[in-house]
Amino acid sequence: MSLPIKVPTVGESITEVTIAQWLKKDGDRVEIDEIIAELESDKATFELPAEAAGILRIKVEEGETVEIDTLICEIDTDGTTETTTDSTPKAPSNPAEASAGQEPAKTGEIKEMVVPTVGESITEVTISSWLKSDGDYVELDEIIAEVESDKATFELPAEASGLLQVIAQEGDTLEIGASICKIEIMTGGKPSASTASGTTKESQNSTTTSANTTYATGHASPAAAKILAEKDIDPSSIKGTGVDGRITKEDAEKAQKSAPAPVKTITETASEPTTAPAPSFGSRETSKKKMSSLRRTVARRLVAVKNETAMLTTFNEVDMKPIMDLRKKYKESFKEKHGVGLGFMSFFTKACCMALQEWPAVNAQIDGNEMVFSDFCDISIAVSSPKGLVVPVIRNAESLDFKGIESEVIRLAMKAREGKLSIEEMTGGTFTITNGGIFGSMMSTPIINAPQSAILGMHNIVQRPVAIDGEVVIRPMMYLALSYDHRIIDGKESVSFLVRVKQLLEDPARLMLGV
Repeated sequence: MSLPIKVPTVGESITEVTIAQWLKKDGDRVEIDEIIAELESDKATFELPAEAAGILRIKVEEGETVEIDTLICEIDTDGTTETTTDSTPKAPSNPAEASAGQEPAKTGEIKEMVVPTVGESITEVTISSWLKSDGDYVELDEIIAEVESDKATFELPAEASGLLQVIAQEGDTLEIGASICKIEIMTGGKPSASTASGTTKESQNSTTTSANTTYATGHASPAAAKILAEKDIDPSSIKGTGVDGRITKEDAEKAQKSAPAPVKTITETASEPTTAPAPSFGSRETSKKKMSSLRRTVARRLVAVKNETAMLTTFNEVDMKPIMDLRKKYKESFKEKHGVGLGFMSFFTKACCMALQEWPAVNAQIDGNEMVFSDFCDISIAVSSPKGLVVPVIRNAESLDFKGIESEVIRLAMKAREGKLSIEEMTGGTFTITNGGIFGSMMSTPIINAPQSAILGMHNIVQRPVAIDGEVVIRPMMYLALSYDHRIIDGKESVSFLVRVKQLLEDPARLMLGV
């Protein structure tokens, strides 16, 4: 019998959800109440438990958005075993099930795994975390580790089934092609604890380790991972209460960062007992944290830009009242029609695209002794993520309307905060926009995002007195900063570009009419 599983009602105002990820594959056996998928709405992430035990049949793929009460999968409750035409049970297709009838055995073969090629410009990666321990049995294609480059985090799947032999430790930085681990290939499915380690470590821990230890054990759901990152809490320090020990959103919300153990500063000797305690001045502890590969690369590039470019910054200010009035008047109808909010970023992106086409040098790059001009505007948007600053790219922004720009900004920002940006989404770009104003910055001189030649810095909007038509009035004002490479952009071009952006923002009708 097939039990249909539909999207549950998760809130009065929520009418649709997106399949964020399937935690089980099509054809996998699932147990009742086991978490099989994560659903994501515009407000929160929800876990979907299996309503019965059986074989999972997926109907809706990851990334698809469906309405409440839509059929997304079925569970075949009779699909525990398959039988042949002569009623003789077939051999289970799952290696873990086959192990019940076939003794696992080592083949003597060793599969050496090396750091894979993850992008043309990436030459090294860092072992972010091992999801399996040394000596564990792993299945083919099971995720065993996460590796981090200067641009993104990648999952490392096992290239064979067998016993894992870890070579590179967490935090190690390896070049592409370097040996990362070995797998002692085994046949006959998952071995018992005594078979895997000679009744040593695993057999000793078998009474304390859950029989349901899986990839989910100690692994945080996307919603939980985001909360833990904001709290700066290591997921390995938390015991998950979800199925198979998975860290749920509730676990993350309850988690508190443990206080460091106090350092003893007073020593006592038997010959000279202490008569009075030293005065307390509060904590004076220090801690060290290794820089991530992303942070090291960002630091190296920023220093290189400062040293290798003739960087200058020019400033101007913009009266934001026209845009704010326009947003106030149309933001509700805009969101109702297009499904996305009307933010400031779409106005600034459109204004920059128009100005870049009028002043192409600001959109150009230096390649050796040549200047490269682009007739398209690939706008890089600086986004603060839990792992540091990333700069995803909106391709051909000059051809997008306000809805298209806002949709891309939201999509890229969400993927950045979840650590799911691909290499392609972060490479390229002809011009960058960064918004320090969301953190309260009043004025700054942003550093160019090499090999680009210019970057626009947005800042905080502040009510200030300004003179308009001979009268002093209070207006919401924003400072704009354009940092540029003087080797390719002259002062006239940089100032004229910024003045044009100011003109377009203070008269938004020009953006609609293209004048």
